[in-house]
Amino acid sequence: MSHVPVLYTPALEYLAIRPGGTYVDATFGAGGHSRGILERLTTGRLIALDADPSASMHVPAHPAFTFVHANFRELDHVLEALRVPVIDGILFDLGVSSMQFDQAERGFSFRESAPLDMRMNPQSGRSAYDVLATATERELADIFFFYGQERSARKIARVIVSRRTVGQLPTTTVELAALIAGLLHRKGEREKIHPATRVFQALRIAVNDELDALGEGLHVAIGRLRSAGRVVAISFHSLEDRIVKNAFRSDERLDVLTKKPIAPSDAEIAENPRARSAKLRAAERKVS
Repeated sequence: MSHVPVLYTPALEYLAIRPGGTYVDATFGAGGHSRGILERLTTGRLIALDADPSASMHVPAHPAFTFVHANFRELDHVLEALRVPVIDGILFDLGVSSMQFDQAERGFSFRESAPLDMRMNPQSGRSAYDVLATATERELADIFFFYGQERSARKIARVIVSRRTVGQLPTTTVELAALIAGLLHRKGEREKIHPATRVFQALRIAVNDELDALGEGLHVAIGRLRSAGRVVAISFHSLEDRIVKNAFRSDERLDVLTKKPIAPSDAEIAENPRARSAKLRAAERKVS
């Protein structure tokens, strides 16, 4: 496999894989982390989840591997169905995978023109276009501000609603990005990221209810860990990282293993620029 997952080595090191243990890859994606876990198992088992049905194309043929098309907020139901009471470790690699970014038709990126979709599971739920077409101006402003940390949230929301009113709501990723870029041209300022990046992040989070799903998934995962079992989470923006940090620090059943988050090396960032914002945190279930 040519693509190496973000923070691959530290993720596997912090999982401290036991050859006979039961593990969960909560975000299978293209399967990079899962393959690393499988290489370290002998009599153990790996269960992988992914909300994106296209992830099933990357499933390895391995007797110890089980793939389930499900969001990790459904972890409790998945483990019940598989009759797995406790696990030795779980990995969350959050955000959008390279696989999804590279599929232009999914609408996660504005590098190419595509419908405004952004659903992790394109078979259910509201698309980004649906959100833009139905949310109130106040709701859109809140989405852009709280999920994207966009300081011009109200201005963008107001213009989108006015465009919608006259039947000129953008229908593609490129159209929306161009609209936002035109609104946010700030004289004398040069941003490191495209002006539409924060709005696209905010829409994606809202469409997939990512933050609530993360909180629910972490809660279930921690409850399912056996003594000395570990949970590892890789986040890509401060909203995710804050949820992970607070979940680990506030749960008396856990010992936090990363006092500060682990960041990718300069070499990894040079090889994979998408890794630049990644942060890894890990915790261990206390021995009872």
